Amino acid sequence: MALDTSEQNPAALHTISQLLSAYIGKLGTVWIEAEVVQPKQSGAMFYFTLRDLTENVSTSAIAFRGVVESSPTPITDGMRVIVEAKPDFYTPNGRLSLKVTQIKPAGQGALLAELEKRKQLLAAEGLFEARHKLRLPVLPRGIGLITGRNTAAEKDVLENISNRWRAAPIIVKHAVVQGPKAAGEVIAALRVLDADPAVDVIIIARGGGSLEDLLAFSDDGLVRAVFAANTPVISAIGHEPDVPILDFVADLRASTPTDAAKRVVPDEAAERDGITNARTRTRTALLAKINTEAQVIEQLRSRPVFTQPTTIIDIRQQDLDGFAGRSSTAFGHRLARASDDL
Repeated sequence: MALDTSEQNPAALHTISQLLSAYIGKLGTVWIEAEVVQPKQSGAMFYFTLRDLTENVSTSAIAFRGVVESSPTPITDGMRVIVEAKPDFYTPNGRLSLKVTQIKPAGQGALLAELEKRKQLLAAEGLFEARHKLRLPVLPRGIGLITGRNTAAEKDVLENISNRWRAAPIIVKHAVVQGPKAAGEVIAALRVLDADPAVDVIIIARGGGSLEDLLAFSDDGLVRAVFAANTPVISAIGHEPDVPILDFVADLRASTPTDAAKRVVPDEAAERDGITNARTRTRTALLAKINTEAQVIEQLRSRPVFTQPTTIIDIRQQDLDGFAGRSSTAFGHRLARASDDL
C-alpha cells in the first residue's frame, strides 16, 4: 500500500518501520546459500553473519542452538552453507536479520557431512576396531605397493624403502588414484597382491590433493576390501591433515607415503649399528664377568688349603700319632696290671 506523505505531511518513523516490517514479512520463508561469518553462541541462541559468496553483501542471522547442532557437521567460521530462513525487520532499531530454521553445509561441507555419515555407519559395524588390526612383519619377505604410475608417491616409497633396506623385494601394482575408476582399480590391485603368498604387507599410497581428489579412498567398497584382506595394509594417502576413511580401516595409518616406507622396513644402517653396539656391549659384559670370576679363583687359590694342601693332613697325622701313642701306653699299662694279677 502506497503511503501518502509530503514535506507538509511527513509520516512518523515508527509508521515506516511497521510498513517495512509488514512488507518484509510477506516474503515468507526463503532458502539462501551464503558463507558463515563469526558464529558465536549465547545461551540457547546462535548469532552469526551470512555473507554473499560473490558480492559484498552480508546480513545478520540468528538460530536456536538446536537448529545449529542438528547440522551433520559443525558450523564453523568461513563455512559455506544453505539455510532456510525467514526475513525479519526489528522495528525498534530498524535492524534486518534472518531467523534461521534449518542450516546445512554446502559444497565441500556437504561432502564432508556425507563422508562423516559413511564413517559412522562403518564404525558401527566394527570395521575400525583394534582387534581386527593385523600385525606388520618385522622384516617383510615381499612388499606390495599400490599407487599411481610415475607419481611422486611411487618414487618416494621406492626410494625410501631402497635407502633403508636395499634387499627388500617390492611388487608394484599401478592403479588410477583419482576419479570414478580409482576405487575399482585399487580394489583389483589389492586382491591380486593379497592372493600372492610372497607379499607380507601392502602399501596403498597417493600424494596430497583436495577432498574431491582423495574421495576414492573413502569408497565403501574399498574400505570393505581392505577390511577383508588377509595381508596387513598400510594407508599412505595425502599429507598429515588428509584423513580418508581408508585410514581408519587400514592396519596402520602412515601420515605420508614417505612415512609408510619408514614404517614397513627397518633402517639397515641403524640395524647394523645396533648389532655392532650389541656385540660391543656383550663383549664388554663377558670380559667383565670373566675378570670377576678370575678374581674369585685367585682368592680361592691364595687360601692356605690350596697353597699348602698337606697342612691339614699333617695336623691329622699328628693327632693320629698322639692317639696311637696314648693307646699303646694305655694298653701296655693294662697288660702290666693283668700280668701282676696273673
